[in-house]
Amino acid sequence: MRKFKDVIVIGGGGYVGAVLVPKLLKRGYRVKVYDLFIYGKEVFDAVKDNPNLSLIEGDVRDIPWLEEGLKGIEAIIHLACISNDPSFELDPELGKSINYDCFEPLVKMAKEKGIRRFIYASSSSVYGVKEAENVTEEIDLQPLTDYSRFKVICEEVLFKYADDDFVCLVLRPATVCGYSPRQRMDLIVNILTNHAVNRGQIIVNGGNQKRPNIHIEDVTDLYVKSLEYEDELINKKIFNAGYENFTVSELARQVKEIVGAEVDIIVEPTNDPRSYHISSKKIRAELGFTPRHTIEDAVRDLKKAIENGWLKDPMNNPLYFNIKRMKEIELS
Repeated sequence: MRKFKDVIVIGGGGYVGAVLVPKLLKRGYRVKVYDLFIYGKEVFDAVKDNPNLSLIEGDVRDIPWLEEGLKGIEAIIHLACISNDPSFELDPELGKSINYDCFEPLVKMAKEKGIRRFIYASSSSVYGVKEAENVTEEIDLQPLTDYSRFKVICEEVLFKYADDDFVCLVLRPATVCGYSPRQRMDLIVNILTNHAVNRGQIIVNGGNQKRPNIHIEDVTDLYVKSLEYEDELINKKIFNAGYENFTVSELARQVKEIVGAEVDIIVEPTNDPRSYHISSKKIRAELGFTPRHTIEDAVRDLKKAIENGWLKDPMNNPLYFNIKRMKEIELS
């Protein structure tokens, strides 16, 4: 059941937001999207004429301008960040300024303005390398990078302000995969599929590292549901959100099975120790959330998008690669 009317998606012009926002509109929300739109406002072409959609071009670090955007808002879904380790490491100071420095001022302002719900997109990478078979929300965090470390700190900052009138939820999604109007081709399943379809070849670096994934349709459904859960179910709670934990080699074999037997898998050594595998039992038990889309579904969707020409030059187009686009526009 819809609990709010007016929602802002901060950082909503990206990979996840481009799928999430149309779903929120379909549910009857009035939606503001606050974003720099460095990947273009065209990602919302399918819903651009919806009277309940407002696109606000702005930087999350510009607190006075963001304050204007919060007028009339009841709930925040916070997606804005320099996403993933390689993008963050391109310019660590930029990453810190966006992912951490402006976060507490925003949270404080949101509470002062009487916003009732704040949903924060953290990351399953906060756990670091774990030997445990089931990495639960209670396990010690060992972030390996500044990207992950600032996610942890922001979780703590958010809960510092939470109370019965300012309900705060942290979600730790696995790596997202699948097709979006603002496509990313720099995420593991999407990378493997892109190379399999366009080159007939998949390079697997290492292969034994585990990479939890979640389909973009499932993670966006979860954000929608997060606006509807009762306060006591989610306030000051943290939930992992993934599907299954596959190794990179297993992912490659799934991609090959969908794309075609002619695809070659080439294994090369790596010194990347990152191996993430998470348990999503808590979110299933407490919120009843179970993903409905598989890795194979994501591969099929991407294969279809490439073959139908929905993605233009998917191997090279900077719009599909965060680092390439950040360099192209000299984001600072």
